Amino acid sequence: MPRDLGFTYINRNNEYTIFHNGTKAVVLRGYKAIEFHDELESLSSSEQQQLMARLTGNYKHGNERAAKNHPRNRIK
Repeated sequence: MPRDLGFTYINRNNEYTIFHNGTKAVVLRGYKAIEFHDELESLSSSEQQQLMARLTGNYKHGNERAAKNHPRNRIK
């Protein structure tokens, strides 16, 4: 079942604007836009969502809980 993470994109004049929940997150131009276009064609809907999450930096790495408990991040 596809997992929608809230990412959409628009292609205008060979540049891709990626939105997250309706807010502009990043604009891809030039070589990055070409790579993005080529990769989109071979991915499923949920894989496209993951790709856009990685490109925008809005991607969980799995260490959020450990970072929250680190001494420098604790509230004093």
